Amino acid sequence: MPRPITIKLKRLPGGEDLPLPALATAQAAGADLRAAVTAEVTIQPGEIRVIPCGFAMAIPPGYEAQVRPRSGLASQHGLTLVNTPGTIDADYRGEVKVPLINLGRERFTVERGMRIAQMVIAAVPRVEYAEVDELDETARGKGGFGHTGKK
Repeated sequence: MPRPITIKLKRLPGGEDLPLPALATAQAAGADLRAAVTAEVTIQPGEIRVIPCGFAMAIPPGYEAQVRPRSGLASQHGLTLVNTPGTIDADYRGEVKVPLINLGRERFTVERGMRIAQMVIAAVPRVEYAEVDELDETARGKGGFGHTGKK
């Protein structure tokens, strides 16, 4: 098993009483993010609301945090993220916030401490981009947007 990396977390005003992100089980990939709202927030169908999580963090260079929807909220209520997965870069030090959108048919109420998303820490390789005149050929070629699997 790979050696764990350390993500430094700093509680912010409004998040003092909430659990910090942590893996719920030994094999969990993502840590739950909780709503640090001071009052209930209702999200109408089609509406986007940015929900604070009450902490900031320091991600080591070479890593990112990916913020993803919780499958239960998505499948049962149509609640997901506007940009998924959302990326938090290693040099960001502001409050972690989750941009939720309600794609369901009913309004959804976010309550304080509710688990609203999950966060996965992932390695990001450093790459260089090189302009070339031609690209190597592949069997797929230029096909995309539903192209694979069709004859």
